[in-house]
Amino acid sequence: MTRPLRSLFLFGGSALLLGLASLAQAAPKHALTLYDEPPKYPANYKYFDYVNPDAPKGGVFRQAGFGGFDSLNPFINKGVSADDIGLIYDTLTRHSLDEPFTEYGLLAEKIEKAPDNSWVRFYLRPEARFHDGHPVTAEDVVFTFETLMKDGAPLYKAYYADVAEVIAEDARKVRFVFKHPGNRELPLILGQLAVLPKHWWAERNFKKGNLEIPLGSGPYRIADVKAGRSIRYERVKDWWGKDLPVNRGFYNFDTMVTDYYRDNTVALEALKAGQFDYWLETSAKNWATAYDVPAVQNGQLIKEEIANRNPTGMQGFIFNIRRPLFQDRRVREALGLLFDFEWTNKQLFNGAYTRTHSYFDNSELASSGLPDEAELKILEPLRAQIPPQVFTDEYRVPVTDGSGIIREQQRRAYQLLQEAGWRIEGDRMVDGKGQPVSIEFLLAQTEFERILLPYKRNLSDLGIDLVIRRVDVSQYINRLRSRDFDMIVGGFGQSNSPGNEQREYWHSSSADNPGSRNFIGLKDPAIDSLVDSLINADSRKSLVAHTRALDRVLLWGNYVVPNWHIKTWRVAYWNRFEHPKVTPLYDIGLTTWWVKPGASAQPEPASTPAETPAAAEQ
Repeated sequence: MTRPLRSLFLFGGSALLLGLASLAQAAPKHALTLYDEPPKYPANYKYFDYVNPDAPKGGVFRQAGFGGFDSLNPFINKGVSADDIGLIYDTLTRHSLDEPFTEYGLLAEKIEKAPDNSWVRFYLRPEARFHDGHPVTAEDVVFTFETLMKDGAPLYKAYYADVAEVIAEDARKVRFVFKHPGNRELPLILGQLAVLPKHWWAERNFKKGNLEIPLGSGPYRIADVKAGRSIRYERVKDWWGKDLPVNRGFYNFDTMVTDYYRDNTVALEALKAGQFDYWLETSAKNWATAYDVPAVQNGQLIKEEIANRNPTGMQGFIFNIRRPLFQDRRVREALGLLFDFEWTNKQLFNGAYTRTHSYFDNSELASSGLPDEAELKILEPLRAQIPPQVFTDEYRVPVTDGSGIIREQQRRAYQLLQEAGWRIEGDRMVDGKGQPVSIEFLLAQTEFERILLPYKRNLSDLGIDLVIRRVDVSQYINRLRSRDFDMIVGGFGQSNSPGNEQREYWHSSSADNPGSRNFIGLKDPAIDSLVDSLINADSRKSLVAHTRALDRVLLWGNYVVPNWHIKTWRVAYWNRFEHPKVTPLYDIGLTTWWVKPGASAQPEPASTPAETPAAAEQ
């Protein structure tokens, strides 16, 4: 760091002795787990279970991007970075896709941590190289960390907030010292650090986003850039890490291309016309109705649902409570009552979705019923600061009969709005200051408008004007970063082991950071306390209890209008591709796919001229 913080060894004689003791007790390992349980794969493992270790290399894999890009620096809070830019970088460790949270050495051959989690040390592989042949050293790790903390996006300051200093002990050993012991997740999180080349950045401005091709050390390098339109990656044939067990069966395509579309409807037509190879379908309507084409019928274009065993997280209509309009919880609850999920699911989604009831749905982390004894122990000290319903009522989302008539919900919503000081004057709802209520819903996805229009009508019935403001991706991201929105549709993704990223979502420390994911604008001491205690949970049982307690407080805060989820990934891809028979538990595993030997360079679908991208774009 530019202004080094004191290490734990400077806090007095007793701290020094404890530090030396922890150094003596530590032992380097090939993998780290959250609660020091044995990893699934032993030190002599050959490859992960969800790969084909003998997958053939070669071929081209083409994807679609949305909107565009104007930067090749994904680490700063400027511009829109290109998709898959992470492919050019190696990280200290790799996350296993079939374990809740285990990190295996990648750049780091071994990892060592203090028994009290007060520090972590990484031993770099001597063969690790950047693409220009320079070795990856501890100085590069120090440079990366200090640069991200000084000039990187604000999320890094929150994510690595508990790191006191980083020390290059020699060319291949680097140690991170923590401000406080006990943070079990932080050593694993630091392993996910993408290491940047200090020598390459020495004469460049890290804070400036541009399209200069950066130097990396990963399995791919950038071969071609067409600003805002496409990016092409080529596999590094002499990549230093290609034979490691952690990489075997991965990165099988010689070339990966992303072409950008400004409209997902156009992109879907391009897929069916054979203009690219793979599509993750997020529209239930499209999945049910848009694939009735010859290429699907004859097996050229494959539709497949892959089980998703991750917590679904929370997608919802997010209120920006920085706006005075949304600071009363009764207002937020009322606006939530006016979303008719049952009608929407039946009429727009072909009944494909399940309503989301938790910020950690589809997992044991989700709260249900009333708090149990373990949760009450966590929540009781905060009783005066959190909604009383947390202790007395089970949280339930509103349920309608699906007819589209929601008079009961509208009556209850109007009652809540009146309690908050709102009233109807003429045909318009006015707030407590007598100002007509108009809400701008910021949107980048064209296809979401059809979902918002029925919601707009329900709000209009109570005299509330919902303005749907659709902007391009660049403007959307800039407005998100500057918090210039009333409502958005957004999500808070979750893992099976929530931890430090919760600060980025809910903690006061992230509320004013441009670019953080605290879209809501939460600055709540009770939620801060719950987040901090979750991060410091000392067992899986404790983590589950703390997560459920946090979930309850967030739900009863009515900070979002919960949306929906599905427990599979819906993918469509051309039949010249294959993937391992065993798919990862917690990911699609796209980097383990390959091109069938002997497959044609690109498909020749039976389609009409109207299905071609050129016709669709006109």
